[in-house]
Amino acid sequence: MNTFSNIKELLRALNDGRDLLTEMFKKRKSADYKYEYALDLIEHNENRIQYLIDRSVIRQNGNNLEIDDLYLQFFEQVLEANEEINTSYINENLEKVKQNIDYYFNEHNEQRKYEYLRVIKNTLRKIGVITLRNVVDLKRNIDNTFKSEPTFKNKKAKLINLDNKRKDITKLIEQTESLISEDDITFFKTAIDEELNRIIVQLKLQLQKCTHNLIEIERQVINFLNQIQQQSGVVEKLRQIKYLKDQFRLEAETDIKQVISINNSVIFEPNPSYPLKLSLEYLQTSEEAFASIKKIAQRQKSGIKLSQPVADKISDEYLETQIEEEIQINLEEVKNGFVAGSYNLFDFVMNYKFGKKVTFDERVTIYCQMVSQYETVFEITEQYSKKEEIEFAMIYPK
Repeated sequence: MNTFSNIKELLRALNDGRDLLTEMFKKRKSADYKYEYALDLIEHNENRIQYLIDRSVIRQNGNNLEIDDLYLQFFEQVLEANEEINTSYINENLEKVKQNIDYYFNEHNEQRKYEYLRVIKNTLRKIGVITLRNVVDLKRNIDNTFKSEPTFKNKKAKLINLDNKRKDITKLIEQTESLISEDDITFFKTAIDEELNRIIVQLKLQLQKCTHNLIEIERQVINFLNQIQQQSGVVEKLRQIKYLKDQFRLEAETDIKQVISINNSVIFEPNPSYPLKLSLEYLQTSEEAFASIKKIAQRQKSGIKLSQPVADKISDEYLETQIEEEIQINLEEVKNGFVAGSYNLFDFVMNYKFGKKVTFDERVTIYCQMVSQYETVFEITEQYSKKEEIEFAMIYPK
């Protein structure tokens, strides 16, 4: 089997076959995508199809073509169009985190310890994304199964299996929360890393969101199963009634006449009609009502001419132009003034005379904006000062 030698070759092949792959991906649920259809899309260039077949991007089965499972899974995951719930992948990543934590504690070289820490951070980030996708896919599959599956037994079996997937995801979420809990493991206390802390906070928020959605999914599954149970019971009774009717035994072996005679359900009554009177205001202001009135007038051949009411003249007050002025702070001008002096940046901003009233908090914001935008023209020292519980670096012009 031929393989791609580098990323460029892979991307070039996917780009050359983008029209074919796009069409095949749309019809991936169909098992009979003909070879002739592919020829029409690539202008009857069989070499391009053979090139993709040789490198296992697509597979040929007789006269039919299909995307290889590896690339199909990649497209579905990236486009979030996959329908398969893969809880084992979450479990594998959990085990990977645990293993790298052990490696981290056993390693004494700082560089290699950092490599293990980097793997742990990447894996934790993947766990959050994969869990969210699985919950979304689970909800979509449950809805599709209840609405699309025609067989009651298969519908019930599929919903039960999907509910088991929900329970598996819930257990994995509990294991993940236990793993990242600072009370249960010392790694997250000893491995002090700002990015790791952010990833853990984000992961906890993702898991909390998944938990809330799983509670709603559980309620939905229970509701669907109850509906299936009720529908299957009704269908079974109807089958029995039809069987007895076909055998001409319905009236003799059942009390259907007595049941129908005492049944006063609304479904057996004629639909009532109620006159609807439209308001005069609606008839005067609605375009649709005016069009209907004109149609009725044409049928009646009435000589009365209907005209729409004319709106009052717009007041000149609404047409007057109003100008609102707002003073903007020019950071470039403030920077030029600071560079020309010898004060430190914080005191300079605090004492600078702006064209409008600026509060202390707004001046602190201006100080931070100038540091971020004009860092190259400032000399940022390691000295620090403090004012009104705000600690700031001493910055001077270069």
